[in-house]
Amino acid sequence: MDMFHAIVSQGVQFAWGPVTIILLVGIGIYLSIATRFIQFRKMKTSLKLLTSSSDDGEGDLTPFQALMTSMAATIGTGNIAGVASAIVMGGPGAVFWMWVSGLFGGATKYAEGLLAVKYRITNEDGEKSGGPMYYISRGIKEQYGINAGWLGWLFALFGLIASLGTGNMTQANAVSDSLNVVLGINPYISGGVIAALTALVIIGGVKNIGKITEKIVPIMSVSYIIGAIIAVLSNASMVPAVFKMIFTNALTAKALAGGTLGTVIRIGISRGMFSNEAGLGSAPIAHASSKNDDPVAQGIIASLDSFFTTIIICTMTAIVILTSGLVTINGNGVMAIEGNLNGATLTTVAFDRLIPGIGGYIVTFGLIFFAFSTIIGWYYYGAKCIEYIAGLKAVNIYKWVWVGLSFVGAVVPLEIVWNLSDMFNGLMAIPNIIGLIALSPVVFNMTKEYDKKVKIEKGKVREQLTDPIG
Repeated sequence: MDMFHAIVSQGVQFAWGPVTIILLVGIGIYLSIATRFIQFRKMKTSLKLLTSSSDDGEGDLTPFQALMTSMAATIGTGNIAGVASAIVMGGPGAVFWMWVSGLFGGATKYAEGLLAVKYRITNEDGEKSGGPMYYISRGIKEQYGINAGWLGWLFALFGLIASLGTGNMTQANAVSDSLNVVLGINPYISGGVIAALTALVIIGGVKNIGKITEKIVPIMSVSYIIGAIIAVLSNASMVPAVFKMIFTNALTAKALAGGTLGTVIRIGISRGMFSNEAGLGSAPIAHASSKNDDPVAQGIIASLDSFFTTIIICTMTAIVILTSGLVTINGNGVMAIEGNLNGATLTTVAFDRLIPGIGGYIVTFGLIFFAFSTIIGWYYYGAKCIEYIAGLKAVNIYKWVWVGLSFVGAVVPLEIVWNLSDMFNGLMAIPNIIGLIALSPVVFNMTKEYDKKVKIEKGKVREQLTDPIG
C-alpha cells in the first residue's frame, strides 16, 4: 500500500507539474492574444447573450442552463478550501497568480465552448453529446486528416475516472465532514441524504439537471458573496493593507519563509486552474448541450465561467481570510497562521471571527451547496465520458454506481481518492490542450468571421438611424 501511495504521489506531481501548468497558462495567453482578449472585450455581450440567445435550437439546455451546469461542476471545495490552502502553501501572493489564471482562463473557456458546439453530435436518444473527446477526434480529422480518436478516448477515460473522485466521492466527503463537525450529524445519515438527493436529480436526465442548476447556482453563489462582503466590511480598514500584501508578495520571493517566487506562482496558478477548470476540458461537455446553435456565441458565454468562479468567488474567500488577521507576515517575510489552520477550517474560522456566531455557518452551508452542485454537474461530465467509451447502455449502469459512490464517499476516509482524483484531473488537461492547439486556427477563423458579421450589422443599424427616409 505504501508503494501504491508513492506511485500515486508521483503521478500527481507529474500531472500537475511545471509542464502542465506552463501549458495551461500558455494556451490561455496564446488564445487571449490571438482573439484580442475576447473574454474582456465581449464581456458585456456575454451577459446579453445569456438572456437573449435563442433557446429553441437543437440542444438540450438553454444557454443559461448550460453555463449554470458548467459552473455547478466548477464551483466546489476548491473555491473555499482550495483558496485557503493556496494561501497557506504559497502565501498571500498566491492569490494574485490565481487571478492571472482566471483572467487568461476566460479565453481558454471561450475556445472550449466554441469547439464543443461546433463538433458536437446527436446521440441515439436525441441528446447532444460533445466536449474534448468529440472535438479532438472529429476536429483533428476534419482539419488534418489524422485519426485522433485514440486521444479523444484517452480524455474520456481520464475524465471518467476523475469524475468518480473529484466530482463525487471527495465532494460528498466534504459535505458529510462539515455536517458532522458543525451540526453533529452522523456521516451515514448525511451519506444517505446525499445519495437520495443525487438520485432524484440525475434520474431526470440532463434537462432536469439544467433546471436544478439554473436555480441552485445563482442562489448559492450570491448568498456566499453577500456573506463574504458583510464579513469584509466588518473590518474594512484592513482591505487596503490586504491588497498591498497580495501584490507585494506576488512579486517577491518572500511569500513564504524560505519560499521562492516560483513556488508562489506554481501554487497560485495551479489552485486557480483547479478553481475554474480552464483547460481541463470538463466545462465544454456542458456547453455542448446548449440550445444555442452559434458556436462563437456559446463560447462567449462560456468565457464568463472563470471570471465568476475565480475572480469573484475565490477572491471573496481570500479577502475574508486575509482581513480576519489570522494570516500575518513580518518584516523578514515570515508568514504565520494562527493555530496552524488550513483548508476549509481556516476559511470557517476567518468568517466566524469577522461575523461571530453566524460566519462559520455561511462557510458550512456554502460548502454543502457548492459540493452538492459539483456532484450533479460532474455526473453529467462522467456520463458523457462513459457514453463515448462504451455507449448509452453503460450510462444507465454508471448512474447507479454514481449514486452508490456518493454514499461511500460520505462515510469513508478518502486520502488515496483525493490523490488519484488530482492525478486524473490533471491528466485530462494534456489531450485537451493538444486539441485546443491543433484546432486554434478554427477558433481564430470563426472569431474573425463573427467580429466581421457584428461590425456589418452595427454599420447597418447606424445607417438606419442616420437615414432620414428610413
